[in-house]
Amino acid sequence: MSKGSSAGLGGGVIWFAGWLFTIGYVNLVWWKIILGIVVWPFYLGDAVLAG
Repeated sequence: MSKGSSAGLGGGVIWFAGWLFTIGYVNLVWWKIILGIVVWPFYLGDAVLAG
């Protein structure tokens, strides 16, 4: 396993933990959680590729 892939995995785990914390902190209803799972990565990817 290369160094880059383990760093990406660690970043993904931290991102996922933060995402779960945010859902719990703002007390989102289930349909807003589903909407966030579907829509937010699209906008994130768009911002990363544009920059």
